[in-house]
Amino acid sequence: MPYLILTTDKPDSLARRNALRAAHLEYLDRHRHRLLAAGALLNDDGSGGHGGAILLDTDARQEAEDFIAHDPFALGGLFESTTLTRWRKAYFNGERLV
Repeated sequence: MPYLILTTDKPDSLARRNALRAAHLEYLDRHRHRLLAAGALLNDDGSGGHGGAILLDTDARQEAEDFIAHDPFALGGLFESTTLTRWRKAYFNGERLV
């Protein structure tokens, strides 16, 4: 059962996010075989970025913790908070799974 990793950026940190973005995307690309989904949390108008959501394919909480701890965004001090929780896929691609 995967882990959902939700992150919230520190206030007024869009410049830091933008500076770290290329390294973050390279990190995700190196681990894409473990990603069910990943993306930024945006403002309603589609601008900015103030956090992120990652669905990581692992059954081990420690693996999820290690994964986000080594993300360049985390290493660069972008995150104000990080939440990890188990996630059960109930609906996917319009299909009910439970």
